[in-house]
Amino acid sequence: MKRRTFIRNSTLLTGTAAITGLSDVYGNRPNRTDVLPKIKPTRLHKGDTVGLIAPAGYISDDNLKEAIENIELLGLKPYYTKNIHEKYGYLAGKDDVRANDLNHMFENDKVDGIFCVRGGYGVARMLRQINYDVIKSNPKVLVGYSDITALHYAIYSQTGLVTFHGPVATSTFNKFSVDNLVKTIMNPEAKTIFTPADDSDRGSDFDIYTIREGKAKGELIGGNLSIVVTFLGTPYDVDYKGKILYLEEIDEKPYRIDRMLTHLYQAGKLEEVAGIALGIFRKCDAKIGSAKGEETLSLKEVLYNKLYNLGVPVIYGLSFGHVENKYTIPFGINSELNVLNQTLTLTEPAVL
Repeated sequence: MKRRTFIRNSTLLTGTAAITGLSDVYGNRPNRTDVLPKIKPTRLHKGDTVGLIAPAGYISDDNLKEAIENIELLGLKPYYTKNIHEKYGYLAGKDDVRANDLNHMFENDKVDGIFCVRGGYGVARMLRQINYDVIKSNPKVLVGYSDITALHYAIYSQTGLVTFHGPVATSTFNKFSVDNLVKTIMNPEAKTIFTPADDSDRGSDFDIYTIREGKAKGELIGGNLSIVVTFLGTPYDVDYKGKILYLEEIDEKPYRIDRMLTHLYQAGKLEEVAGIALGIFRKCDAKIGSAKGEETLSLKEVLYNKLYNLGVPVIYGLSFGHVENKYTIPFGINSELNVLNQTLTLTEPAVL
């Protein structure tokens, strides 16, 4: 290629990148703020309108139908835009499309709350395209889990808004999950106590066991372990000091759980927490370490090895994660963990 042609083409590419950056991103790279006032969203009431968004993986028409039925089951009115039908590879549309849908739901004064329709992968890709000023000025309930953990971290770190690690709109809306959802975001009391579901017949993944006894008090932070680890060293990370960290996972072998917990420990995060509430690590145990048949530690051995010596209360098997029976856990609300009683208690309402 001739030098003049190369320079011209390079200039065009650079200009395009700059224009794309300006049009897709609200402001500069987010700055970490150590202290932000906590913002509680207004509770949802029957008859309220709920925006449905797909900020990660794409959804099918059947998924959307199921989501609509579940929201209506709660006595709420579902609302969505044409963007929910978008598909871009394994994503529910390109990053700007998904971010714009989220921004729209917060900005739209006819929308009272927001449910993510599913998880998957993709939320982290759009975090710089979210309008955090709009979110801060229009606080609303936002619910989802798994990859939606990325939204919980980003929104709380940039705005102080309390969001909710709970069912996506295509989750199983059984009595246990609905009751816990309603008492968290619709009919809160001064204290809300979460107790485990009876899942004793579902296999060892659902066993409840003590890793270290005790009680702990602190604000709740956490979500899906794989996503939590990715925020280390980013402006979307949060302060762990004195917090109760809640974690869940699915389909990761023990050595990978070991690696992620080691990463949190090496970053100094686990040494700062007041307590750890572990949900269900579904399909995370293994009898062999790899296809070659190497030996492995069990999931329980990994958890004891990485968490017991922290000296804080730790329990495994509370009802949240990639399971049918799940709590709706607010991100940023004061709580108490009681390992002996196997309870997680919100010590303040999570909504206004």
